[in-house]
Amino acid sequence: MPLRAWQRRALTKYLTTAPRDFLAVATPGAGKTAFGLRIAAELLADRTVETVTVVAPTEHLKHQWAQAAARVGIALDSNFSNSTGATSSDYDGVVVTYAQVASHPSRHRVRTENRRTLVILDEVHHAGDAKSWGEAIREAFDDATRRLALTGTPFRSDDSPIPFVTYEPEPGGGARSKADHTYGYADALTDGVVRPVVFLAYSGQASWRTSAGEEYTARLGEPLSAEQTARAWRTALDPHGDWITAVLRAAHKRLIELRASGVHDAGGLVIATDQSVARDYAELLTAISGSKVTLVLSDDPGSSDRIARFAESDDLWMVAVRMVSEGVDVPRLSVGVYATSAATPLYFAQAIGRFVRSRRPGETASVFLPSVPVLLELASQLEAERDHVLGKPHRDADGFDDAALAEANRTVDEDGEEEAAFHSLHADAELDQVIFDGSSFGTATYAGSDEESDYLGLPGLLDAAQVRELLSRRQEEQLTKRAAAGGNPRAGAAATPTAAANLASLRKELNSLVALHHHRTGKAHGAVHRELRERLGGPPTAMATAEELTERIKALREWR
Repeated sequence: MPLRAWQRRALTKYLTTAPRDFLAVATPGAGKTAFGLRIAAELLADRTVETVTVVAPTEHLKHQWAQAAARVGIALDSNFSNSTGATSSDYDGVVVTYAQVASHPSRHRVRTENRRTLVILDEVHHAGDAKSWGEAIREAFDDATRRLALTGTPFRSDDSPIPFVTYEPEPGGGARSKADHTYGYADALTDGVVRPVVFLAYSGQASWRTSAGEEYTARLGEPLSAEQTARAWRTALDPHGDWITAVLRAAHKRLIELRASGVHDAGGLVIATDQSVARDYAELLTAISGSKVTLVLSDDPGSSDRIARFAESDDLWMVAVRMVSEGVDVPRLSVGVYATSAATPLYFAQAIGRFVRSRRPGETASVFLPSVPVLLELASQLEAERDHVLGKPHRDADGFDDAALAEANRTVDEDGEEEAAFHSLHADAELDQVIFDGSSFGTATYAGSDEESDYLGLPGLLDAAQVRELLSRRQEEQLTKRAAAGGNPRAGAAATPTAAANLASLRKELNSLVALHHHRTGKAHGAVHRELRERLGGPPTAMATAEELTERIKALREWR
């Protein structure tokens, strides 16, 4: 297969130096798999190695590697099992997961010792996920003839060293990972290897009630404590509220606009926090789009096949939890909704990497996300190159990570049991800003407004310079219209204030009654909402009419 310029440069460097260990860092979508397979083909051809072992993060990626290898004439067994410990001589090697190696490192060490082996460590930062994993990877592959480490995100949120990666001392202490070849997002964007990514950040007022009965209201995205930010964020993501419904509507409109403007098979992906919420989002999107939605859950044995079918289909939407955050190859994904509270730089980079793969000049990607400071900063720094640093903090002490957000969302009672610390009541949505190439465009406008539509209707085929020029023009037009309307951000809103206020009030009342029912019965909030719909019919709460909401409120008041 023809190589891209960065792959040729890296290949030349590799073949010239013939290193035992080589770390290639390339932005998601740049072609790390193709590069790794070319190295494998070269080493197999000149008999430097006799066999290849690829280590991947997930079961899905195992099969994806095997399929890619088959296309270039390398046969890899992705069904290799520890219990068997061997494969057919017809294969050139095997594909395993990090967990598979960690469960029986000595078996993989024997295989590596018996034949001259090239080990390809895909997304090698996973080798540091646990101390036992790192030790297992070292034990299994310490005697490998060659080791090729690949990653799109060579940084971690902790001090766990990544096996077979070189760390160089830094002034003042600590050590920084050193790559043998680096190809960052900025370079890939310049070369047209990846798409420009436009981030649409949505804020809004969020209201919630604590377990003590106190109600709070805060604006998503304003400077808040970690606890308030976490709760406003979680309230916004509530599948029974207005915020996520408005954002999903906007994302669907953007997807349809992309298809109409030239990207005919554009697909969308919603990344959810957990499986229950993912199911609710899929239900919402089915109602919004009027078409089936592919739901991918990590514990479903058919998930890999479902992803593959979506990749080859013309379907509009897929909803998943974490299974598609890394490495999964669905090139037609053009619109994303970051509907999760995960906030680490590593996870964010991996998630956004699903949308950047370029197929032809001019394709752009659009990612919708909550207007939360930590996410806005990560979106603005998409082009920043990072290394793994040991011995020093990776973020400010008051920053956010998954554990801190989870802790802020919970309270612990005297018996040590965790319970929900609050109940989301309501959150409205407005387009806060558009982020591209580190710059912010636009001023706040309500979801459903004509101003929002101006940004959602950007043409689907634009290069980076055209995106920047068009966003600047949209912002200028928005400010001009705003001045003519007396600065009213509600100009052009889709619903009348009276109707919107009535719906918001009814949803708030229904959510309050659901919370009370939860306390009486112990049933999860989502389960109560679903039971209401099963009994009374109608769409999800966020899309129900005032009449349907009133009927559910009445029914819930009569439940015992």
